[in-house]
Amino acid sequence: MEIVTQKSTTPGAKAPKSLSPWAIARRKFLNNKIAMVSFIFLIFVMILSFLAPYITTQDIVKVNIGQMSLNPSADHWLGTDKSGRDVYTRLLYGGRISLLVGISCTLFVIVIGTIIGSIAGYFGGIVDSALMRFTDFVLNFPFLVFVIVLNTILFGKLNGLWVLILVIGLLSWGGIARIVRSKILAEKENEFVLSAVSIGCSPFKVIMKHLLPNVLSTIIVQATITFAGMIVAESALSYLGFGVPAETPSWGTMLSFANEPDVLQSKPWMWVPPALAIVFTILSINFVGEGIKDALNPKSRR
Repeated sequence: MEIVTQKSTTPGAKAPKSLSPWAIARRKFLNNKIAMVSFIFLIFVMILSFLAPYITTQDIVKVNIGQMSLNPSADHWLGTDKSGRDVYTRLLYGGRISLLVGISCTLFVIVIGTIIGSIAGYFGGIVDSALMRFTDFVLNFPFLVFVIVLNTILFGKLNGLWVLILVIGLLSWGGIARIVRSKILAEKENEFVLSAVSIGCSPFKVIMKHLLPNVLSTIIVQATITFAGMIVAESALSYLGFGVPAETPSWGTMLSFANEPDVLQSKPWMWVPPALAIVFTILSINFVGEGIKDALNPKSRR
């Protein structure tokens, strides 16, 4: 029995255009409503924070004794703190610092982790062993203790904010390095990589043009997770008094007012806004990260 398959003979009909993996991922991400709402919220927070000097003219440092601990009003939308400074203004400027620390630390961690993980995974052998033992050494540091100690030692020698970024970055790249190494180890066994090596491509060219593009999706997902973690780390350290300088507003330093029972119970406008800002920002970053993860996973139908 012969089965005849008929093909479309419609005049002018064109074969459906195939989409690249990145185009498919972009479409899946745009169709993820939670991820898109979170992404828009993050952009909104960043715009408000980095344009703070053009949005408000209130002084973020000057102490105003006559306006200490005022309730929210038309003049001060979120009230004032115990030094008479406008909470809304400090919230915007605090977002600049917290986001700057988060973005800078994330870039620092991703760059160092990717470089070390790529070199270790590609060369293997003694190079891999040496770099991974060094990575284990860094991962075994008690993070909080070493950040506090190094920040205290270096504080005053450099700008306090950049000292914090440098210290957090130097102690946080180990996990990224291990993930990148494992992906490179798997990818370097592919035929296109072996072909590139056989025709004399340098290790740098093989890593940059053939290996890293294939692990880029993993790096992007890890970057979103790291970004959220860096904001939490800065907020926690600033809350404890070991983060950014005390005179510099950040969401963490604003939260430190909650250490006082009077403020915690009777003056929620001093600590609730930065707390909510941290919570919603972290949730948004995590939702965006999950959206990117699903979009880049060809097996995901979410």
